[in-house]
Amino acid sequence: MTDAFALLFQQMLQQGQDMARAFNPALEKVDTKAFEKLVPTMPADVLEMWFGRTFNREGLDAKTRLLLTIGAITVQGALAEPQLRLTIRHALEAGATKREIAETIYQMSMFAGLPAMQKALGIAASVYDEENEA
Repeated sequence: MTDAFALLFQQMLQQGQDMARAFNPALEKVDTKAFEKLVPTMPADVLEMWFGRTFNREGLDAKTRLLLTIGAITVQGALAEPQLRLTIRHALEAGATKREIAETIYQMSMFAGLPAMQKALGIAASVYDEENEA
């Protein structure tokens, strides 16, 4: 790896960590050590792909990207409950309101149907309850 490429790669990883913090300000550092045991190149590849190229593009802020993600996960239905919970938490941390999250989920009823919307709203309500208890 050349010095110029190494520097560029480090900048992309830093951008990924900065975007992860934008998604959830509580994230001070993206720690990828556990993933490194499974697939040695996965952490760098995943950070660079998702945060360096995809989520770090100009045009949409973190809150908007997370609301879009909530919509997409809602369409997937109950299969992605853990991911929906996590994304709702990140959206709240990024400044989304409960109303914005609910409206995003309501909008998906057109595409996913009422059962998927109701399931997602139930998941969101339980995340809100957990946040209130904390």
